[in-house]
Amino acid sequence: MASSQFLSLVKQAVRASNFSIRTERTYLDWIKRFILFHNKRHPGSMGEAEVSEFIDYLVNQRKVSASTQNQALNALVFLYQKILQKDFGHFDNIERAKKPASPPVTLSRKQVDNLLAQLKDEQWLIASLLYGAGLRLLECLRLRIQDLDIEHRTIYVRSGKHNEDRVTILPDGVVTQLQQYLRQLRASHERELEQGYGSVYLPQAIETRYPDASRDWQWQYLFPARKRSIDKRSGREVRHHYYPKTVQAALKTAARKAAIDKQVNCHTLRHSFAAHLL
Repeated sequence: MASSQFLSLVKQAVRASNFSIRTERTYLDWIKRFILFHNKRHPGSMGEAEVSEFIDYLVNQRKVSASTQNQALNALVFLYQKILQKDFGHFDNIERAKKPASPPVTLSRKQVDNLLAQLKDEQWLIASLLYGAGLRLLECLRLRIQDLDIEHRTIYVRSGKHNEDRVTILPDGVVTQLQQYLRQLRASHERELEQGYGSVYLPQAIETRYPDASRDWQWQYLFPARKRSIDKRSGREVRHHYYPKTVQAALKTAARKAAIDKQVNCHTLRHSFAAHLL
């Protein structure tokens, strides 16, 4: 039977690998589901057959998407390879969820202009970077001040998809509003420092190596959350990044106001960026 002590061990291993809090929660959730699916048996007493049975259940009965299946499989591969020291290979016998071969939704340049016209302040900036720099939503929200090079019109994207770094363009059309926004943001940060706050969430490896970095301007999020929250790892009151669902809801509202008769989400702007470049 799996105990809370075992799950605590899993949490420590995930944190030692310097994964984000989001990944930590996701991995723990899938590992708990796997254990419950097999009537609370300890994972050490199970193997490839039980993993395959669980994944097949997700595909055939729960009808999960390909991305959800991969998410669950990644969590279980981590569990067995990194914690239990068992390597089952690539699970070649597992039935894979079929990814629908539907073309991505894109907007015309006029539709993009109409969409952005319905947004303001930081939500306009976020949407403009999703489109103008071809960013994914979390890539945009995780940007730090030091990731911007306004002079050279570039953005440094850290730990993007597949945990890869890359450089993309900073569109000219956002520079004036971005500079004004940064002045306001810095003034707000300095006020927080005077009040004894001003810390930002940092990955554990960075915080361990640079213990005072969390209060530095360069490490602050470009799009900080509106309220401070308690960091579950350190117990400190810190500022995290802007909440993704707030952006997603704002974009849907903007699409409705702009009378765009397409299914618009944050990734639509990234697809539109690629289509317009071509």
